[in-house]
Amino acid sequence: MWNKKRNIILGIVAGIIVMTILVIVVKHKQNTGENFTLLNPEYGEIKTFISTTGTVQPQNRLAIKPPVSGRIEEIFVHEGDTVTVGQTLALMSSTERAALLDAARAQDNETLTYWKEVYKPTPLISPINGTVIVRGIEPGQTVTTTDAVIVLSDRLIVKAQVDETDIGKVRLQQTANISLDAYPQVKVRAIVDHIAYESKIVNNVTIYEVDILPVKVPPIFRSGMSANIDIIEQNKEHILLMPLEAVKQDNGGPFVLLAQGNNKEAVRRVVELGISDDKNVEIISGLTTQDTIIIDNYTYQPIKDSQQGSNPFMPNRPRQQQPQRRQ
Repeated sequence: MWNKKRNIILGIVAGIIVMTILVIVVKHKQNTGENFTLLNPEYGEIKTFISTTGTVQPQNRLAIKPPVSGRIEEIFVHEGDTVTVGQTLALMSSTERAALLDAARAQDNETLTYWKEVYKPTPLISPINGTVIVRGIEPGQTVTTTDAVIVLSDRLIVKAQVDETDIGKVRLQQTANISLDAYPQVKVRAIVDHIAYESKIVNNVTIYEVDILPVKVPPIFRSGMSANIDIIEQNKEHILLMPLEAVKQDNGGPFVLLAQGNNKEAVRRVVELGISDDKNVEIISGLTTQDTIIIDNYTYQPIKDSQQGSNPFMPNRPRQQQPQRRQ
C-alpha cells in the first residue's frame, strides 16, 4: 500500500518538474530575441485580379412571337432544348382556323380531319441556332402578336459590372474565372468578349458592362444567376518571390534585412520589386534564392505597463532583441 502511494506521489512530482522545465524553455526562447523567421526567396507564380460581380444572361435573347392572333396547337420543344435554324418550334391556328376546327370537331372526326388537311396551321420557326430558355405558352392557349411563345438564346454569358476605376485595366480577350453563387465550387474559364462604350450609374457608382464569355457553357448555367468574376490582370510564372511582410521601406526605397549567420549583424539590402498580390511580391533584382531574409514576427500581447489609459488589446511588439541592421 505504501509503495503504491509513493509511486503516485513520485508521478505527480515528476509531472510538476516537466511542466516547470517547459515553462523555463519557453520563457528562455522569448527572451533570446528569436522573434523572427528566416526564409529564402523562391520561384513561383503571381496572378493579380480585377474582382467584380455580374449576372448570367443570354448574349442574344430572341422572343418568338406569333405572326397572327390565334391558338397554340402544338409545341415541340422544352426549356433547355437545343434548336437549329429552320426548326419548327410550334404550330398555331389563326383565330379563323381555330373557330373552324372547333365547329368541325362538334360534328365528327372525318370533318375535323378534312379541315385540318385543307386549312394548314401556321408554324413558328427558329431563326437561329440556340437554346430554349423560356417556354411561356402551353398548347390550347390563345395568343396575340405581342405574346412570346418561346424565348431563345444563342448562348449564355455573364454581364459583369466593372467600376470606372478598374475599367482601364480590362482588355479584350483577357482571361477570367467565373463562379456562381449557386455553385461556388464550380470554376468556369472565360474571356472578356466586349467592353461597353457607354457607362451606367448603379447606386451612385459609375460602372461599365463587360461581357464575359465562357469558353464552354456548363449545363448548370441558368439565366439570371448571380456570378462572381475574377478578371486576370497580370499573370507571371517562374518569378522570384518573397512574402510582402519581408519588405521594409525608407527614403532609400524598399529593402530587406539579410541574415549573416554566426550571430553577425543583419545587413540591409535594397531590392527592386515588381507585381504583388495579397501575400507575395516579385523580386526583380537585389536577391537570389541563396539569400536568407529576416521577417519580424509581430505578436499581440496585453500591455503590462501600469500607465493609465493604455489599451491591453492594442498590438504590441515584445521587448526583445532584434537583428541589428547595418546602414
